[in-house]
Amino acid sequence: MFERLKTFLGLNKNKEENKVVPSGFKETRRIKVGYSLLKGAISPLVRRVWIDKVEGLENIPKDGPVIIASNHQSYFDFICFISASPRKVHYLAAEKFYKSRVWRPVMNLTGQIKVERESHDKKEVYSKVYSALDQGRMIGIFPEGTRSGDGEIQKPFTGVAKFALGANVPVIPVGIIGTYDIMSRHDKRPKFRGAKAKIKIGKPMYFSEYANMQPTDKDYKDVTDKIMSQVAELAEKKYPHVNEEDIKIG
Repeated sequence: MFERLKTFLGLNKNKEENKVVPSGFKETRRIKVGYSLLKGAISPLVRRVWIDKVEGLENIPKDGPVIIASNHQSYFDFICFISASPRKVHYLAAEKFYKSRVWRPVMNLTGQIKVERESHDKKEVYSKVYSALDQGRMIGIFPEGTRSGDGEIQKPFTGVAKFALGANVPVIPVGIIGTYDIMSRHDKRPKFRGAKAKIKIGKPMYFSEYANMQPTDKDYKDVTDKIMSQVAELAEKKYPHVNEEDIKIG
């Protein structure tokens, strides 16, 4: 699957045609050990202090490629989900995390996937995501792209649909409630009392009807809307972007 997708995206060009060949996802020994150590050290604290309830863990397949798509209100969205998840999850993470002295080692030690948001060339990201899915891994995506400023669902990018249809893998919608109160994008530090998160994990969504066709931008928008409608319902939020014609490409 990965080789076919690389050819489709033009990632298999030779050195004369493309001197920089995007690399695939590799789980090094450092990542294997680092992920386990960090989760073992942090998860008990996160679950005790910030997670109130987790529903639908049985909807996460024990193995095989899958994409986790959830709403994005806070840094605690992925912190809480990683702490609650029985499987490793590798999130698409903005480049700013890799410039931070605090976050950079965490990103590298846990095998998260860097996204250069200002770059128009996303071949490296696509290569790593498809490679990870081809290895049967779980990828985490926030379709909104960034944290919500008011806790409501923002207009999403269509990248989640492109990955799901391109790799023909299921998407698990996840609604996260309460992390905005724990630490919104306007806060400098998290609250340790009075705010708890609830994670609601939906059933896998399959899009096999697109398997033998080349999806259009409208197809990507429709699939993204279906995913985000489920995410919004689980998050107990409204999703007002279904009938909007313009598309956020990503």
